[in-house]
Amino acid sequence: MTIGVVTPRGNVGAHVLRLLVQAGERPRALLRDPSLLRADLATYVDAAALDVWDGASVEEATRGLDALYWVSPTATDRDPLAAHALAAANVRAAVDANGIERVVFQSSVGAEKRHGVGEIDGLAAIEQELEHTSASVTHLRCGYFFTNLLMDAESIRDGVLATAFDITRAMPWVAPADIAEVATARLLSRRWNGRHVQAVHGPEDLSFRQVAHTLAVTLGHPVTAQQLSDDDVRSALRQHCMPAAQIEAIVLMAAGIREDFTPENPRTYATTTPTTLTSWAAEHLG
Repeated sequence: MTIGVVTPRGNVGAHVLRLLVQAGERPRALLRDPSLLRADLATYVDAAALDVWDGASVEEATRGLDALYWVSPTATDRDPLAAHALAAANVRAAVDANGIERVVFQSSVGAEKRHGVGEIDGLAAIEQELEHTSASVTHLRCGYFFTNLLMDAESIRDGVLATAFDITRAMPWVAPADIAEVATARLLSRRWNGRHVQAVHGPEDLSFRQVAHTLAVTLGHPVTAQQLSDDDVRSALRQHCMPAAQIEAIVLMAAGIREDFTPENPRTYATTTPTTLTSWAAEHLG
């Protein structure tokens, strides 16, 4: 069995690659520049150049695969939603052209809403495109990544966790390594077919206030959740010279979850994963 892994150096993909190797597979790492893979991985992993926004590249890189772990990266040089739409069309064409049997797609909580959730709308479009292929497909509706906190590490050290999400509303938070375990189990199993949605919710739902409290206890200094407005976020992103389309894609992710959203997938035994925020923060922020 040959399994392809997109973004094999990413927060999730790197773990998927390792788990597949440890399961006795020889996966194919799919990334823009294969030379960026660690040299010692050549013993265990094949590699192919893949540009998710180039249809010919996607088809060539995925030829001969039995299963595919697909991630649609965020574009920083163009409208993110247009970039996801292009990637969606490319993976749909490649899956059918190459007869790939199974696809596991790294999606997000909120994709079920289909519209009004910023960049997550792009992931929803990919879900829909994959469902029109001949492959069996599992969409992983992932919670909010613990690793997103790394982008705010300096502010957290200064005692502030700022967000435009509703700081009082609990939502799923999850460790990327746990997502990788769920993804790998799906990739290796041949006991499913058709369309599936597998939520990956982490160990518990947490509000940003609860997250701030957990960080304060774990890190040993005060951390307070601060509610930002959408315009606060826009102003901050403009200071980084981001294009308007990218800014709105980011702003609407929080707004779409904050307003008029009821998750399609309830928390269950099957969606709950073990790594706690306390243990993750002690390792990565301590």
